[in-house]
Amino acid sequence: MKFSIKNKGISNYLRAVLALIGAFWIISSYELYMSNPSVNDPNLATVLVYKLLNDFWSGFIIGMLCFPIYFIISTIRKKVAFVVISIVFTGLIILQFSLVKYSMTTLINLGADILGYSYDDIFSTVSVSESISVTYFLPFIIFPALFFIVYVLLKRYSNPRFTIGIGVSLLLLFGALKLTLANASAERFQNKTAYLVKDIVKFQSEKSKINAFNHQDRTDFPLLKPFNNTEDVLSSFIEGEEDKPNIVVIVVEGLGAEFVNGNTYSGFTPYFDALSSKSLYWENFVSTTGRSFGILPSLFGSLPYGEKGFLELTDIPSHLSLISVLKANGYHTSYYSGGPSSFDRKTNFLEYNGVDNLIDENKYGSDFVKTESNASGFSWGYPDSEIFRKALSSLNVEKQPRLDIVMTLSNHDPFEFPGKAIYMAKVDKLLQDSRKPEALKNQISSHRDIFGCLLYTDDAIKGFMEAYSKRPDYNNTIFIITGDHRLIPITQKDKLCRFHVPFLIYSPMLKNPESFKSVSSHWDVTPSLLSYLMNNHKFKPLKKTAWMGKGLDTVKHFRNVNSIPLMRYKGSISDMIYKDYLFANDELFKINENFGTYKITDKTLIKTISDSLLAFKKMNAYVTQRNKIFPDSLNIYVTPKIEFSEAQLATINTYAKEKTFDELLLIARDLSFNKKYKISQLLCDYILNEFPNYTDARLLKGRMLAWEQDYKNSEIALLSALQRSPYYDDAYLAILDLYWWSGQEEKSIAVFNKALKNDMTNPEISFKIAKAYQRMENMDQANKIMDSIIKVHPDNSDYLTFKQALKLW
Repeated sequence: MKFSIKNKGISNYLRAVLALIGAFWIISSYELYMSNPSVNDPNLATVLVYKLLNDFWSGFIIGMLCFPIYFIISTIRKKVAFVVISIVFTGLIILQFSLVKYSMTTLINLGADILGYSYDDIFSTVSVSESISVTYFLPFIIFPALFFIVYVLLKRYSNPRFTIGIGVSLLLLFGALKLTLANASAERFQNKTAYLVKDIVKFQSEKSKINAFNHQDRTDFPLLKPFNNTEDVLSSFIEGEEDKPNIVVIVVEGLGAEFVNGNTYSGFTPYFDALSSKSLYWENFVSTTGRSFGILPSLFGSLPYGEKGFLELTDIPSHLSLISVLKANGYHTSYYSGGPSSFDRKTNFLEYNGVDNLIDENKYGSDFVKTESNASGFSWGYPDSEIFRKALSSLNVEKQPRLDIVMTLSNHDPFEFPGKAIYMAKVDKLLQDSRKPEALKNQISSHRDIFGCLLYTDDAIKGFMEAYSKRPDYNNTIFIITGDHRLIPITQKDKLCRFHVPFLIYSPMLKNPESFKSVSSHWDVTPSLLSYLMNNHKFKPLKKTAWMGKGLDTVKHFRNVNSIPLMRYKGSISDMIYKDYLFANDELFKINENFGTYKITDKTLIKTISDSLLAFKKMNAYVTQRNKIFPDSLNIYVTPKIEFSEAQLATINTYAKEKTFDELLLIARDLSFNKKYKISQLLCDYILNEFPNYTDARLLKGRMLAWEQDYKNSEIALLSALQRSPYYDDAYLAILDLYWWSGQEEKSIAVFNKALKNDMTNPEISFKIAKAYQRMENMDQANKIMDSIIKVHPDNSDYLTFKQALKLW
């Protein structure tokens, strides 16, 4: 095909590209109109120009990229070429409108986060956010139709030269605008399709670069640090009781700081506001992620992100969490939610950390009423008042101490909740009596369902707290309330407010309420809680940790001593809070004392923060991909699940069918006495897979390994049992036996000293160490220990015989 502006095929292609750009412009105009801007808004014209500018360049680049395809096909059949390009452009228009609808609902552009969600998760989110009807599909027909209308008009009323003239004029105009309007490149002005493609390309490119770093020779654990590095800041605010306190953590869906305590949209959480004045309250607190997928690993594990969020890691790296550490120290752990725990793979994290009681939507009885389904028949689950009622009905006073995690659900699109009409009327009354500016009142009024939902959730929390206050364990309970992220559908004032959430600690044990302006994050909570608990109560020693956070900052004036990388959505680590700056998508903002931001330009500082963020990304990839967060050898709190073969499962079922784990342990013990070690060890592994802290099973396995003279693995198993149960006699006896059988008597001394430190009074422990001292030819120590034993047990023949033997040496 001859290339000429007079060529009919080329002219038609240029018209199609211009029609595509025209369709983009119409969609952007529709988006701007549906966003309800004020006609007197001085920025309205600027926003429109910025959007048209980005739409033009997106359409132009698409035209350039698609032209070779069109040209090649047209050399064979011109009509087929035009049909193909029309289908491609129509698809892009439908995609553009779909992305605009997504942006209008979530107030963010869809990017590489789409790679982090399964089809089921995407379907669930879309189903609950949209009511599918005939009118829903009309725009998907109208906008492609407009593309063809614009094309037909251009074809009818413009000749090839005129078409080229239009194209060149627009190219010069928007080229000049591109050079002069630097702010037009901001995320909210970008063409949605272009943003999606660029963000995915950026994500994949960055992933390749990070993965390209050769870590084959690297074996370190960069996050590993001494536990005592975390200062105990809470003891000065909370009176310590003799008994370990219960911990109740309430995570409120979508509760951003803007909606509480006199901030912009406040007035709709009266109970929370009153409670915060009686609590330890952090005014400038941040969630580390912009969506709910990050709350569990950040708040309860102070963990890095992985590629698309920690919960998306298929092979969960070894790590500690508040759940696993408290469980290992006698806490009964529970998680309560009204929705599916499988969403965002929350259940994987909870099960790995051994949560005792997991309540989700599948465990509510007929006495509980689910949130009304939308037109598509989808519901997120049970509303907040029912979640709290379920939790209250399940909390066993006899099972103490407890860690109870409650995640609310209602404050989420589509904002359906019980008594909605009543709460909407309350919103109207509050607005009527409010002194807020009229513009703000109008904005709140346009989202009455959201503010009604805030009132409802606040009442649900109030009901839970008042009911709990009547329980006998109330006075020894610490309550934590925070938001997982700032809710989405209301316009965000800046890029920081998405992460700005309230955080409070309340307890009857508080000495005095306090308010802090210093910056902390969800990463800091578990380190500070465990530091407080271990300094005030009898806990198994925790020597090493791998927290991302340093602990809560209790300085009252505004400051930030942390570098906090932020994952706005799955797969995007493009933001960082660094000192009193926010770095977001290559833009730099200054954070003021009121936690607002304004844009600044400082190339040197941008380079510094960019380098710091890149260093974090490299570390984040290394520790999560190579299992280098916390060493397996030190992790006494969780045991990775063992995968059994079909043959092994058949053997297990032969012995375990209709048996309790206690009964199964007795069977395993009998098998070991008959030297059927392999089967017995298999049954022990099966028990430990379900109950990692079943110490007797671990001890039996360790003893069998020693009987087989596998002393190395026996020592690992028995030391693990001892660390898990430092107040259990049999753990000391087993490890002392191992050292005796393997000729490692010198190691027995440390074990014996630990037994003394933990006030172990079993004389058999002392007897075994006395024999070890005898073998080491330390007769003085052996005699000294035997004298102390015989003084308490003067009639024991074994002790008297050994004492007599010592005299012969």
